[in-house]
Amino acid sequence: MSASDPKTSSQRSERMTFAAQELRLISTLVMLIGLGLFFALPFVLSIGSVVFLPLTAAIILTIILSPLADRLSKWGLPNVLASLAALLIFFAVIILSLALILQPAIALWDQLPTLYENVASRFGELRDQFGWIAQLNAEIAEIMQRSGSQQVVLATPSLLEELAFATPSVLLEIVLTFLMAFFMIEARVRLRQRLLMGRSTFGASIKAAKALREIQDRVASYILTVGFINICVGVVVALGAWILGVDAPIMWGGLAALLNFIPYIGPTLMITLLAVFGIGTTETLLLGLIPAAAYLALNTIEANIVTPAVLGARFTVNPVMILITLSYFSWIWGITGALLSVPILLTLTALFDHIGRPNIIGFVFGEPLFANNLLALGFDEDGRKPST
Repeated sequence: MSASDPKTSSQRSERMTFAAQELRLISTLVMLIGLGLFFALPFVLSIGSVVFLPLTAAIILTIILSPLADRLSKWGLPNVLASLAALLIFFAVIILSLALILQPAIALWDQLPTLYENVASRFGELRDQFGWIAQLNAEIAEIMQRSGSQQVVLATPSLLEELAFATPSVLLEIVLTFLMAFFMIEARVRLRQRLLMGRSTFGASIKAAKALREIQDRVASYILTVGFINICVGVVVALGAWILGVDAPIMWGGLAALLNFIPYIGPTLMITLLAVFGIGTTETLLLGLIPAAAYLALNTIEANIVTPAVLGARFTVNPVMILITLSYFSWIWGITGALLSVPILLTLTALFDHIGRPNIIGFVFGEPLFANNLLALGFDEDGRKPST
């Protein structure tokens, strides 16, 4: 009996070692497939943006508007009317927001030539203070002219031509988005029942219910909370623009609220617009920078004090992941992808919290790819079964 125990222990150890090696091989294949999909997905999503962009936007809208549709259903509205009403309320908010921004912007369009001349004049004054730079540029230009090279200018389509070509595609994507969102919101109850009742075990149903609730709660709460904060930022910006005497304060407030949905890039663009507009409408450079400096101070307080205090640690996301997601989806879908990037990141984060996050960095140094799943199966951190 004592002679067989070491042999049995050795066989068990060999089996566990083989199982750990097999698991690492499978994890390597999973990681390589995942990286391949990560790099190939942008090209697929970009080429098929007419399909994938409305689908993604419809899923995000369904997550955001389902609680509102549920509330309207509790008030006695039929499911179809509640779903349609939730979508129409969202559509009305978007149209009203765009109207507040676009209507004054169109009125200010005629001032662009004057604005351009004023900005050029301010920078001309600044350039005169650094005359040696202008002299250096003139010498470089003279050298380039002496080289006798010819410059070829390619004709580009005008703004109206670009809008004419882009409008049908944009309208098609908007219609597809709202149609898919309506049918998804209307079918939300059946989808929940199918997701929960279609599982083979009770534990799987509980996990699916928790994942669904966490995704909906996290994304919807984040959008509503950030939306309220951005509205407050827009109101403060509008009041500040009115106090400083800036034209169209409502437009600037609405633009600040909208751009604040895009992390980092949105506030930077807002500062640039305020700086250019301020320089172009004031007599001196320092006076023109006052609106941009005031917004920079406001955004610093909002981004570093107000928003973290209101959202709390539950919605804290790594800034590097936000920038990666922002650049990733902006590259694929432009400004729409930038607006959808944070909701997509929150959805994936909530999903990975339930199915397990891959430990890619640790896997390179020999750790399991899914350490939580191994621990749940009774393995230790080295992928081995602990001895009893």
